[in-house]
Amino acid sequence: MERHEFDIYVELYKRGEFPQIPIGEYADGKYFFCTQKQIRTLELIADDVTTGIGYGGSARSGKSAIECTAVILDCFAYPGIAWGLARKELTTLKRTVLLTLFKQLTFYGLEKDKDYNYNQQLNKITFTNGSEVFLIDTAYQPSDPLLTRFGGFELTRCAIDESNETERAVVEKLFERTGWRLNDKYNLKRKLFECFNPAKNHVYFRFYTPFKENREPEHMKFIVALPSDNPHPSVQEWIDDMIKTSDETTIQRQVYGNFDYDDDPAALCGYNNILNLFTNDHAVTGSKRISADLAMQGRDRFVAGYWDGNVCRVEIDKRKSSGKDIENDLKELKIRRGVANTNIIADSDGLGAYLESYIENIVTFHGGQKASDDEFFNLKSQCAFKLAEKINNHELKVICSDQQKDSIIAELTVCLKRENLDNDAAKKKIMSKDEMKKRLGNSPDYLDMLIMGMWYFIFERQEIEVEWD
Repeated sequence: MERHEFDIYVELYKRGEFPQIPIGEYADGKYFFCTQKQIRTLELIADDVTTGIGYGGSARSGKSAIECTAVILDCFAYPGIAWGLARKELTTLKRTVLLTLFKQLTFYGLEKDKDYNYNQQLNKITFTNGSEVFLIDTAYQPSDPLLTRFGGFELTRCAIDESNETERAVVEKLFERTGWRLNDKYNLKRKLFECFNPAKNHVYFRFYTPFKENREPEHMKFIVALPSDNPHPSVQEWIDDMIKTSDETTIQRQVYGNFDYDDDPAALCGYNNILNLFTNDHAVTGSKRISADLAMQGRDRFVAGYWDGNVCRVEIDKRKSSGKDIENDLKELKIRRGVANTNIIADSDGLGAYLESYIENIVTFHGGQKASDDEFFNLKSQCAFKLAEKINNHELKVICSDQQKDSIIAELTVCLKRENLDNDAAKKKIMSKDEMKKRLGNSPDYLDMLIMGMWYFIFERQEIEVEWD
């Protein structure tokens, strides 16, 4: 494509004539154009109502292509604006979406060091008209628990690739940074464009569920993108191969974009039972306890739940805490809720031992120790299976914020699974922590807190009621 031809397509973009804009070419040199769903995406980016756009559902559905095309056309249509292009790991972003961006630039006849400059040190692409694209790493950084590193961005709009891998707090922070650069000059609505595959975390609750239940808010729209929407011949070949060679779960998610499919025999809890965890108002109250998953200096999260019988309320949820802060927070919680020291349980990975010296008689949880029932691989597995039993029997209720709810559902869905299902002779064992982190993308700290809370239900310790003046 010649550069002057691209200028025509930029003008068509500004006019909203999206069906006439090509986004690639076949082997014979003929152009192919946007699918109806990609056209709908560009319409939402251009309107003055929508602020959040979700584009997802499956692999090979043209997510990266429309993501990069939108960024390029927008940047050339409006000189001086800035887009963020984000993903959880910057190295992965550069191996995937960035390569697609360069491919699109080449297709449109745009040349490096002539039409744009790529600064690898600053992770920034600058176009000759002054527009910029910032490559953003959304992974949690222990040195930045409050996400202050995003505060320096002044973006017009932002795209997050595989946003299901990015924490909701970061998604919200990046949205805060849009609308800051020439939006008023060009009358451009701030936008957050998220691309993702099926996942039962914040993208499920923010986009898919409202779409499925026909209750999308006016400013949030979801586009179900499937490989069958992609007209390129290679995609149909890929679909055929996937159906022939892949397991049913992979087919349902990657080919059909099924967000609800969860036919995993290793799963210990039914998905609907997990959802009921937050509405089981019949859950019995009773003994007062605290379970805490400890984290210091940014390692994972510090999460503590207050248990009133079978009702658990998430009371403490922090990213970064010193040993002294953890001690003070737990003391404040136990006094406020009237919990005896012997009814507090915390993990024993060093911090628990530290706390034992300052909060006398607390229980330190040793997940790797021998289970009280020889049926289980270790104590953590025994507690995890007990948690699943209570969830499936609708005995528990969790009270928390909407964001915490999303995380808890994701952790229970992804991580509360048996590891050695195919070995009938093996003891019951929960998925390893490393595998949980790999699949989830972060540490399952809420799950760990809930698992530790099962210790009291297994050992049925005599409760000590505390009265405070």
